[in-house]
Parts: sequence; C-alpha cells; structure tokens
Amino acid sequence: MSTESMPSSGPSDTEEMTVREAIRLAMREELNRDDDVFVIGEDVGEFGGVFEVTNGLVDDFGEDRIRDTPISEAGFMGAAVGAAATGTRPVVEIMFADFLGVCSEQIINQMAKNRYMFGGKTEMPVTVRTTEGGGMGAASQHSGTLHTWFAHFPGIIAVAPGTPRAAKGLLKSAIRSDDPVFVFENKAMYEQTGDVPLDEDFTIPLGTASVEREGDDVTVVATQRLVGESLELADELAGETSVEVIDLRSLYPLDTETLAESVDKTGRLVIADESPLSYGTHAEIATRVMENAFFSLDAPIQRVGVADVHIPFSPTLEEEVLPDADDVKAAIDRVV
Repeated sequence: MSTESMPSSGPSDTEEMTVREAIRLAMREELNRDDDVFVIGEDVGEFGGVFEVTNGLVDDFGEDRIRDTPISEAGFMGAAVGAAATGTRPVVEIMFADFLGVCSEQIINQMAKNRYMFGGKTEMPVTVRTTEGGGMGAASQHSGTLHTWFAHFPGIIAVAPGTPRAAKGLLKSAIRSDDPVFVFENKAMYEQTGDVPLDEDFTIPLGTASVEREGDDVTVVATQRLVGESLELADELAGETSVEVIDLRSLYPLDTETLAESVDKTGRLVIADESPLSYGTHAEIATRVMENAFFSLDAPIQRVGVADVHIPFSPTLEEEVLPDADDVKAAIDRVV
C-alpha cells in the first residue's frame, strides 16, 4: 500500500475539522499555491456553494478565480475542458452528481479522451467535485450515487473519501494531477469531523486505500459515510468479532493489493458502498479479491448497498432503501 505524502509531524500539526472544512482548506491551499487553479460552478462565489463548501473563497481570491456560472453544466464543463487544455487547472463544482449526465458529452468524449486523441501532447488537469448520496429527503434526481459510472471510463480517475483527512489529501492530489479526477463527496458527511493535517504539502496518492482499523475475523471495505458507520460498528463488536475496516478512497485506480492482503489475513469480506448493487463498485471489488485472494476466502463475499431502485422522496422509504451499519452487521453475521 502506498503511503501518504507528508513530512514527519506530531499532533500539533493536525486539527479537528469537518469534511466541509477539510475540502475548503484543500482548495484554499491549492489556490494559494498555484495561480493557474480556479474554481467554477453554479453559486460557488458569493453564495458559497449549495452546501457552503466554497464559502468565503471569493472574498480572498476574487471573482476571476472563484467563478459563478449560468445554470448550464454542459457549458461550464466544456469551458473547463478547454481551459485545462490551454494550461490552467479548473476545479469544477457540480451541485449534484445526478446532473453529470447533462454534460456527459464534454466528459466522455472530450475530457476523458483528450490526451489519448492528441497522442499525449496535451494535459487535462480538471478536477470535478460533486455531491452524491441520499439521506436528506432530496428525492431521486438529487440523491443518486453515480461514482461507479465515471470510474468506468478510461482516462478518468475517481475517488470517494470516507474521512476528513482523506477529503483533504485526495482533493489536493486531484488538483495537482495532470489527468481528470472526479471527487465524489457524500452529502451526509459534510458535518463529520476528524483530525486533518495542516501541512500544505500533505497529499494522499490517488489509487490507494487506507486500513482505518485492523482486525482478524472479517474485512469490511467501505466508502464515504459507510466508513464511519463501519468503524463505529467495529467498536461495538470488539471482543466478539475483530473487524478490519478499509476506506477504499480510490475507485479508479483500485488498490487491489491492500484489499487482497486484508482478505488473506481475515478470510472474509463485506463490501459496503452506497450505490446500486448490480454491475457496480461492489462487483469490481469482489472480482479483484476473487482473482487475487480466492484461496484465502472462508465464506462467500457479502455486499451492502442500494437495491436496484431509485431513492424515494419519502423519509421512511428512503431510510429503508439506504444501507447503514445494521446492514453491515447483518452481512458480518452471515459470514462469521
């Protein structure tokens, strides 16, 4: 497993903050570090973003670098692709991942294929930040988890942080990357807190997972908010079942080595990801483990996710559809 990039440091070099604050800090540091970085999207300026992630940035960096746009995802995504091809580093905010389909041409046929189509003579340093997931009664068109779709396209890197630390480190690496990187932020996580390094050189390599808690009996590979819920569950089960919890962090590239090493130790695997169960992140992780650690498995792999349905508006129905720690525990009980 690759290590994070940060000089040796002590507790004084970290600060407890929310995911929202960690993301804002990462953007602030990169805007200060590189004059070619700018933020673009709907309401990212004076309004501060629909989830207040960009709040205050326009006051410090001005409207040239924190750019509000019309309600036209196709328009400003296309502008970002052109800007990246000509030497800048746009950070695009898409309010909800469900809206990415509006600009699929700009993403799939332009952004993802540009370096290939031009024989590697151009770079495409675009970072796309977007929110996904349910739990807020925002109805189906604002609650989908689409990260599997974009991880599927060659030429695109996709990450989904599960902690404030990962949110900062992955976003900084994304902005510095010369390839397109999609950063999927679970909207239910913005108030989640954790220790975040303050060092401006702190980054997390794209394509690496993190063992957040070591265990011996079962491996839980989780993403986004299910990382925190799985860690709390592991604490509750301590003394009864030893649970190893991995924050997948990177959807593509996928850190197969870390997953296989964990399953070699525990012999059991639960995959927890808030996306539809069919043809998705769960299937890819399961396949990689089967290919690399099949003879270590002592029980069938278990999946925890969203059934192949849309996210309902009704809070009661939404709660029924969305996976949580109870579902992870039920999966653990089936294999231990």
